[in-house]
Amino acid sequence: MMKGVSVGVGLLGLLLACVTTAPTDKNRDWDIYSFHINSTVTSRYATTIITSRVANRINQSQEIEFHVKIPKNAFISKFKMTIEGQTYDGIVKQKEEAQQQYTQAVSRGQSAGIVSSVGRTLEEFKTSVTVAALSKVTFELTYEELLKRRLGKYELLIHARPMQLVADFKIDVYINERPGINFLEVTGGLSTEALANAITKTLASSEAWVHFYPSKEQQSQCERCGEPGLNGDLVIAYDVHRKTSMGDLNEAEGYFVHHFAPSNLPRIPKNVVFIIDRSGSMHGRKMEQTREALLKILGDLAEDDHFGLITFDSSVSTWRKELLPANQDNLEAAKSFARHIHERGATDINAAVLEGTAMLKRHPQEGSASLLILLTDGDPTTGETNLEKIHENIKEAIGKKFPLYCLGFGMDVNFDFLEKMALENGGVGRRIYTDSDAALQLQGFYEEVATPLLTDVQMVYLGGANLTQTNFSQYYNGSEIVVAGQIPDNNIEMFTAEVIAISKSNRVMYSDTLPTKEPIEARSDSHIQRLWAYLTVKQLLDKEVQLSGTAKEKVKKEALDLCLKYGFVTPFTSMVVTKPQGEDSQVAHKPKEGKKRIQSSQVDYGSSLHFLNHQVYGSPALSARNIPAGALPEQGLRGNANKRGGGGRGIMSSGGLMSRTDYDVGHAVQQSFPDFAMGFQDFNDPLRAHPTKTTRRTTTTTVSPLRRFLLPAEGQALPLCYDIPVALSLRLLIDPNNDLAMNGQLGQSPSAGYQKIVIHYRSDQHIELDTTGITFNDGQNTTYFSWSLKINHETDSVSLILRDKEMDVTIASTRVVIMLYRRNGIKFLWPVLRQRPTGDNIIGIMALPPVAYEEVQGITMKLKIQDKEVDVSRDSAVDLSVRSAPNVACWLMPLQSALLGGLADFTVTQL
Repeated sequence: MMKGVSVGVGLLGLLLACVTTAPTDKNRDWDIYSFHINSTVTSRYATTIITSRVANRINQSQEIEFHVKIPKNAFISKFKMTIEGQTYDGIVKQKEEAQQQYTQAVSRGQSAGIVSSVGRTLEEFKTSVTVAALSKVTFELTYEELLKRRLGKYELLIHARPMQLVADFKIDVYINERPGINFLEVTGGLSTEALANAITKTLASSEAWVHFYPSKEQQSQCERCGEPGLNGDLVIAYDVHRKTSMGDLNEAEGYFVHHFAPSNLPRIPKNVVFIIDRSGSMHGRKMEQTREALLKILGDLAEDDHFGLITFDSSVSTWRKELLPANQDNLEAAKSFARHIHERGATDINAAVLEGTAMLKRHPQEGSASLLILLTDGDPTTGETNLEKIHENIKEAIGKKFPLYCLGFGMDVNFDFLEKMALENGGVGRRIYTDSDAALQLQGFYEEVATPLLTDVQMVYLGGANLTQTNFSQYYNGSEIVVAGQIPDNNIEMFTAEVIAISKSNRVMYSDTLPTKEPIEARSDSHIQRLWAYLTVKQLLDKEVQLSGTAKEKVKKEALDLCLKYGFVTPFTSMVVTKPQGEDSQVAHKPKEGKKRIQSSQVDYGSSLHFLNHQVYGSPALSARNIPAGALPEQGLRGNANKRGGGGRGIMSSGGLMSRTDYDVGHAVQQSFPDFAMGFQDFNDPLRAHPTKTTRRTTTTTVSPLRRFLLPAEGQALPLCYDIPVALSLRLLIDPNNDLAMNGQLGQSPSAGYQKIVIHYRSDQHIELDTTGITFNDGQNTTYFSWSLKINHETDSVSLILRDKEMDVTIASTRVVIMLYRRNGIKFLWPVLRQRPTGDNIIGIMALPPVAYEEVQGITMKLKIQDKEVDVSRDSAVDLSVRSAPNVACWLMPLQSALLGGLADFTVTQL
């Protein structure tokens, strides 16, 4: 394959590191001469096809990239490239089969290129191909999704960012809903200003059309796009008529789908308990947004609702011991309580949820609907911390009596843990993103569950088989229950649908049959079979999370068989993208945000949809933030594994582009890159890696990705050491007993240390240190100190002594010294724990206790630590705990073994 210029084409697209400027139409070497998005929606099931036609305008081959965003809930089902009349199709395979191809490539020293990452509502898809001189390529991607009804409407989201003006740009949406379309609206950034004139929409009873055909001139007038070409969303929202309470029942070719969303029902009063995390990690904007949202939600409670408030850290506090009616006096008192919720301490999720469950059970209300809403941003760190035990406790306590909704705040949270707990108890898990609109996200979720209309909903289908979920604890106004299944032998005459539920204190029942005579065009809905397969796979994925052992494997196999049959790219499958002869295939994996760590013999893809890319077309020099997955030594950072949120960020090189991925460096790949051997020089020189030449390639690559940490040993001469990627925000010390938290931001250079360290004490005292000075806020006044001063500053609970560029901080029983260093022109901070806080629940990088080990002699050097043997090698590290910063010998070990877990447990998203 010829080396060429790598360029980006697509709906999405960051112009990444190797493409420094966006070329103009006159000097661009490539041209998107046609860009079409065609979406068809029938029975709320959307199939979207993105087609991009690109011409290579120069007299030499170059690499052309296809880069798009698709909805997170969608499944990719087809991808193909057409070059000079030859079509190359993507093939969906079992993930392990594609995984083997990935691992083999890594072991041969080939690069692993990331081609997708997860955002809030969208995920990215990217691939590339070399196109001959003056030739053309057509990319075509198909994805499918079931539109979910929220707050009374369905929304189809289409994202467009071609990065240039396109002569033939079209978005076409066709909607066909048999019950009839109630309303149609088009919103989003691409529907405003001059672009609004490029939109036409037509509504005719059961059909609707939306066309977006902006001219080049109109595309250039997009003020919000911020670059040549379009950059934004179109959101097509609609709802359908509901002539009967039974809803919409459709059948085609032996499959049926039932959409059930009655609205002419009285609302059911609700009993709701809000369980709010007030631990130290909720400090700052998170807590402000939580208070803001809670005040709004309390104001929206109806008078016949009953509610309770629970806050928790290492202890659990209830506003009132019982549920109270939502009258004006109680609401005002609750709002006053909410305004004074302050963060502190550790996180006892188990005790908090059990208390909320007990509160609901103690005060049952006749003819009402009960629910628990948990908001947390972290893992359980005190009380019961065994995740499986917590799941067991909560499941047993709730006993299927009411749903538990778990809201995970930010990317640090163990979302898999929360999601499983919610699914096991009839609720859902929802991630709340730490953006400026987090309060609105919380309010939006509450609005979805604010108005229960039915409880104990049972969907019964006589003559149906292979049904999706049929039992639902509650149905809320503005939502929808969807059930699909098969009709054996297409015997619709024997098919009957019934719904049995509780409305307030009354039992209600609806029933319907399928019409036996329908026009041909209404009975040719082959999409219903794919809708059934999509919904079945989605629910099997949720079910698999809750199971273990043989039951888990059985569900996984069932989902896998369906994915392979219908060509869905899911967490169980991958798409192998074939390319022309001379270019290697790529492997695409479905992302899973917040995925848990896996065994070290596997490679995990974190929050990203990855391809295997067998060749690198960028510069051979990779910076400290440009580490190819697998291109790491057998010690320390060795693999591209997933974090639990808030872990490290890395950069991978693929096709000349630098793109970002997430990894847990404590997780090792069995076949690490043989081309690289990591070694560090003296502290006075930048830490860097020395490449080892192999016969496979002669290009040398400089990698400087890591900062080495020392870990004291118990009763041994040599300490341990491990490597952490630069530029991470680390959880240095948490003392929940004294409401003390300390976090630090590593600098970009591996030869330096921290650029900023922040200490939080109680809820109102903060010490912020950076390389320019120290800021101390004692809750009332803010004082700034320069590092050049000598200071002895004391309050009732905090002592600050600054001398010789060392800040000595004593808080309660904890003493920390933060030293200012300058090496190779770089200033940085380094903290040293001089006096450890008392208590067994102290956590953080600085709180790691000395390690006892035994040396195990053999072919390779191993240490026996806690009855486990760990591969190590003798190396050296700089001891920054003393001002002279000497080099000391140490046993270099994998990060996961040093931390007894993943790096994600020691990272934070904000200081």
